[in-house]
Amino acid sequence: MQELVLGLSPWFEPQTAAQHAGYESLLPFWLGAGAIRLLPFLPADLASRLPFMALLALTLAATWYAVYHLARSPQAQPVAFAFGGEANPRGYARALADAALLALLACLGLAQLAHETTPALAQLGFTALLFYALAAGPQPHGLRYAAVAALALVGLALSGAPNVALLFGLGAGLIELWDRRHNASGWTQARWSVLIVALSAASVLLAWLLGLWHWRVDTAQWGQAAAQKSLLALLRLFVWFMWPAWPLALWTLWQWRRQLGSRHVALPLWFFTVVCVSTLLTTASDRGLLLALPALACLAAFALPTLKRSVAALIDWFTLIFFSLCGLTIWVIWIALQTGVPQKPAANVARLAPGFEADFSLLALIVAVLASLAWAWLVKWRTGRHRSALWKSLVLPAGGATLCWVLLMSLWLPLLDFARGYQPLVRQVIRHVDRQACVETLGLSTAQAAALRHHGELALRVAQLQPQCPALLVDRQAQARFRSELDPGLWTLVAAARRPTEKTDDLLIYRRSPRE
Repeated sequence: MQELVLGLSPWFEPQTAAQHAGYESLLPFWLGAGAIRLLPFLPADLASRLPFMALLALTLAATWYAVYHLARSPQAQPVAFAFGGEANPRGYARALADAALLALLACLGLAQLAHETTPALAQLGFTALLFYALAAGPQPHGLRYAAVAALALVGLALSGAPNVALLFGLGAGLIELWDRRHNASGWTQARWSVLIVALSAASVLLAWLLGLWHWRVDTAQWGQAAAQKSLLALLRLFVWFMWPAWPLALWTLWQWRRQLGSRHVALPLWFFTVVCVSTLLTTASDRGLLLALPALACLAAFALPTLKRSVAALIDWFTLIFFSLCGLTIWVIWIALQTGVPQKPAANVARLAPGFEADFSLLALIVAVLASLAWAWLVKWRTGRHRSALWKSLVLPAGGATLCWVLLMSLWLPLLDFARGYQPLVRQVIRHVDRQACVETLGLSTAQAAALRHHGELALRVAQLQPQCPALLVDRQAQARFRSELDPGLWTLVAAARRPTEKTDDLLIYRRSPRE
């Protein structure tokens, strides 16, 4: 993103240090670069995060409104009582939307990936936006929702997921044609279906014209052994990544099994199915599965009206014990880092992150204490006597996930920066190179190149046959592929730099030989 702003990379082929960024997407890089240019008074890394914060907020808001519109449909409303007293349609829809938002916040897979500046978060935001547009339409005057759907489809296509956008649109069009009990007229439904399919095709055409449409199905996974291994790996990922929403979603499918063709079940089920199949057939892994969370949260919300009290109590007790233990563990390790007591956690950190020195931050401590007190109040509220709320079973899962994330981002943030960041490696590199001269590279990953450019402010160039710079950096894992370029008569190995927490992330530092 910074390379785009500095004019060192073409806008239609984002690069870092003259090498392709490795993503088949454009819009996420444009958003980050635009924020850096519009906010020059902020550090570039902070400015580039702001659009992705907005995308996460968009995901949460779009999921709420999508479930609200689906819950307003006649098929989703509770049965009217003979003498009245049933739930108000608006209030019922708001309660289910609140429950869906809590279910989304509670999903463990959302924690890390939703806070990264990657195309995956852009895809998540536009997926939720498309889900909202399709849930709100069709309506007699639904052009605004069609405009929102067009924006979401184009955003998905430019964020590296044109195939998913096409499948979302095709499936939604068929669902509208199948559903004849919607409150809109049949002609309105037909026009809406044709419009959505046309917009999906247009977004794919745009992606093809920009070179973003590629065949991503990994045929190597189709062998029997590989397929079995992929299925088992996906199943394990599914269990923890989508907890606690997936058991509730299964309960919804069972309770609403006679109405699977209704929009409030069929639409989120189609979104979820497309993402799961795409994840299985490609190498997207957890980043691809992230797109299923808004639809999964919607399915989980529709389980609550029929959820038994014993199941709700089981969820509460499991959540209370799990997140309380996680929070306690974070506190104990932080105290050990600050005081050395207890000794074992401090020794484990010193072994896993050699060279880390803990700093005390009063602000981080205050934030962590307030979060812990809020968790204690939430537990007290949940166990106390209060008016029954439809979403009460998801309060503790959402609150517990938020508690642990806040504790990690306050008490453990310096440790996580040291363990996951590249600053220690960059500091080792700049001891052995001239920062005023250029540095050639061979086999560096995009992350390594970006770290050296941002933290070290090094002028990187891809190595040529004839050396142009006094220093050369080579990734150790890629060294074997570049033996012909590493002529001992041209280059002399002087040092190796390593990330303290990674045994395989090494950079070999070469200098031009004195003879050269």
